[in-house]
Amino acid sequence: MRAAGGYGRCTICYSHMVLAVAFTSDVAKSAGVAYVHYLSFMLCFAALVVERRLIKASPNRREATAMVITDIVYGIAALVLLVSGILRVMYFGQGAEFYTQNPLFWWKVGLYLSVGGLSLYPTVTYILWAIPLRKGELPQVSEVLANRLSWIINIELAGFASIPLMATLMARGVGLPAA
Repeated sequence: MRAAGGYGRCTICYSHMVLAVAFTSDVAKSAGVAYVHYLSFMLCFAALVVERRLIKASPNRREATAMVITDIVYGIAALVLLVSGILRVMYFGQGAEFYTQNPLFWWKVGLYLSVGGLSLYPTVTYILWAIPLRKGELPQVSEVLANRLSWIINIELAGFASIPLMATLMARGVGLPAA
């Protein structure tokens, strides 16, 4: 007869060994950088969704302040996304050659830069909102400006939404030269 729980103890020991091996410093660093990369992407997308939901003509003080804060979060997340992406390409991913030889990678980079360039207009607009907000006044947001910002954010969202598709295709070898 076996002692009660005999197999359970072996399973627990094996699980601990697997976890110990899985979290060696190189694996933990690589996983950590990938996690930060994915999380910052999600935060960028979420911030854009919040901006899109908040944008309107003649916002009240709370709404205008929320837009400014949301854009700051977006900017920080976008910077973290860029830095973690560079770290993944250079040190913690499949190797720089895997990425740089794939045209889909350059499409991803181009989309990221395009979305970043598009985001300059809303960001400058929100920075200009901070001036009246500090004085206790409300920013002047016309219907035309609110519509323009909405369209820009819609385009940014579409651009950001296509980046994971390209990453998924890249992970499956699409775009790599035939061997």
